[in-house]
Amino acid sequence: MNNTISTPSISSSAMLSELVISQWSARKLDKTASRDITAKNYAEDGIANVNKKLLDCEQLKAIQKIVGATRNTHYSMTMPWSDSGLRLLTTKNYFSHQQEMTGMTQEFMRLVDSFLYDYEWEINKTQAKLGMMFDRSEYPTAEQIRGKFRIGLSYMPLPDVGDFRIDIGNEANEQLRSHYETYYEEKLTESMNDLWVRLHKVCKNMSERLNYKDHERSGKTFTNTLVSNVLDVVELMKTCNLTDDPEMDRVARKLENNLHMVEPQDLRDDEKLREVTKKNIDEVLASLPSLDI
Repeated sequence: MNNTISTPSISSSAMLSELVISQWSARKLDKTASRDITAKNYAEDGIANVNKKLLDCEQLKAIQKIVGATRNTHYSMTMPWSDSGLRLLTTKNYFSHQQEMTGMTQEFMRLVDSFLYDYEWEINKTQAKLGMMFDRSEYPTAEQIRGKFRIGLSYMPLPDVGDFRIDIGNEANEQLRSHYETYYEEKLTESMNDLWVRLHKVCKNMSERLNYKDHERSGKTFTNTLVSNVLDVVELMKTCNLTDDPEMDRVARKLENNLHMVEPQDLRDDEKLREVTKKNIDEVLASLPSLDI
């Protein structure tokens, strides 16, 4: 596999994206209950903590669900770039990414509004559930709660390796440029490797799920996403191959050709199709680069 990184064109082919989400946990450490538990068990103070749910309602669960879905969608459409949370997004995926994130952001805000509309009523309902553990002073106002629910998405250009305009002297400037070029190439390599890791995971799962004969059918099941999970990664490989890696292109085309007409139910019903499909997947797995996976 060719690992050469063609850095000059990357800044025009991709950008950085950052998703920031915060939400109210609706949980609180109950110090009194914690002391009671330790005392009743003759344990030292602080050895056990009791955390109580200030609210347990469907609206809050719905918010938690959309937060998880939003993060998963963002991660699935981008690649890792830095420990700070910045992700690499190709220009080809920008519009679809923005469309998905906009829809999810709107749903997040709608669910927050719905939750806040019923907030006081939910507090009253929770009082009966918590009994003596209920403390009205632990509940922020609705406006304070609103500030705890935030979602933000930002896009920023990917700095070009040669774009250094810092007046710190030629020698220092060259050292800085060299340092960033190394960082740039390492991060880009990590992002490309992330695609291989994702592919390995879904292909390995598919191979394992298809590994049975008709007479062994009992207990052997797989979901309808078995094929689409692989094709989703294939699509990402096609749009995110920023280094023009011919091996990545070859593997993506091979999987697309082998799976584009394969239906999950056909795999369940046809032992021969399972065998052929598993064989094709295993061939791809054997050809993947070694990335300590």
